[in-house]
Amino acid sequence: MSRLGNLFLITLTSLGAASSLLPAASHAQQIYRSVGPDGKVTFSDQPPASGNATMKSKSGMDAPGTSESGLPYGLQQVVNKYPVTLYSAKECDPCIAARNLLVSRGIPFTEKTVDNNESIESLKNLSGAASLPFGTIGSQRLNGFSDVEWTQYLDAAGYPRKSQLPSSYRRPPASPLATAKAAPAPEQTEQTTERLAPRTRQAPAPAAPAADTVAPAGPTPTNPAGIVF
Repeated sequence: MSRLGNLFLITLTSLGAASSLLPAASHAQQIYRSVGPDGKVTFSDQPPASGNATMKSKSGMDAPGTSESGLPYGLQQVVNKYPVTLYSAKECDPCIAARNLLVSRGIPFTEKTVDNNESIESLKNLSGAASLPFGTIGSQRLNGFSDVEWTQYLDAAGYPRKSQLPSSYRRPPASPLATAKAAPAPEQTEQTTERLAPRTRQAPAPAAPAADTVAPAGPTPTNPAGIVF
């Protein structure tokens, strides 16, 4: 693990460069959101006569009202505009620190793990380096972890400083950045082929015919002299 000032990162092959800071967020202004009988949504700085409106601040954080995803409406707007993704790995203390910051502030985020060679190559294509943690907030890129720097980016994007997540919210599990390729199958050897191929049982060779019986040499009743030709 390397430490550059207050910037912490783990380098797989080379160090990444830090990004410039975002401008400060604008001052809040009350905005009213109303839905007409025809379903049309209208935003205005004046409350409608019907009183059927949800009040929200221009900075992006809202008063009561939730989106279809179950998140507060204002938070969902920020998530849609500046989605947060954390790239991490096992046994990476700066990655844990970055994750804890996002969780403590109630930031909905996607986490991608870099635990195989394919993921490392994908990370290089995304960040230009193989340093962890790596984060994106919208189009902004953060190499390494600095609590101050990440906080400035999150504030500038309009994320709340305190969690506004409903009690029913469940953070999606981390998933690999890229799928590891399967190892190639071993080449089939002649011995393997012979072992797998069925063997044909050979029939036993026929027995050789019995040899003609040779009369024993020596005198016999029909050959008293024992003459042998």
